[in-house]
Amino acid sequence: MSWSKLKQQLESFLSPALVGKVDYRATSYRYSPDKSGSCYLTVDQKNILNMGDTTTPIRWYQSDQEIKNDPNIVISVSDEEIEAIRNETKGNVPEDRLQVMARSRKVSVLAKELLLAQTALSKTNFTAAATTFLSTSIEDNLESKEILFNILALVDRRVGKKRILNMSESINMKHPAVQYFYEIRRRTV
Repeated sequence: MSWSKLKQQLESFLSPALVGKVDYRATSYRYSPDKSGSCYLTVDQKNILNMGDTTTPIRWYQSDQEIKNDPNIVISVSDEEIEAIRNETKGNVPEDRLQVMARSRKVSVLAKELLLAQTALSKTNFTAAATTFLSTSIEDNLESKEILFNILALVDRRVGKKRILNMSESINMKHPAVQYFYEIRRRTV
């Protein structure tokens, strides 16, 4: 599918509040067929989603330690997770430490997932991913571990106000790029 047709389809699904605010852009190299160019998303005509651009307001993690030490990541720990650690340690660990251990385990898993998703995004062919997005249900795109699918779904008009507001807790476990676009969408709802 050509870029202009793909862009037209993506823009047709854009939330009405974001029309003119969010834009899909692409560059290509005319005389270099082995270079596919780059695609990126802009918000208010500022390049936002392009990992190669250091001026974007989105934080890109370099290591899992950065994720573990990021104060913006809020992780809730359930009673079942604490109980599982209590059973593993046979009750020999103080109660306050169980919470710390459960959070630490959950952050480690999250760090691996975020770095994997971030690496996948840097290698993603935007046009192929956008084509896949258009042929996949909006629910699957929102629940996907792929950053790009999450972002495209968040700016989609098929995601309503109620769903956006109900996602506030689960969005804290997503990459900062997804959080950034969630905030933009939440403010326009």
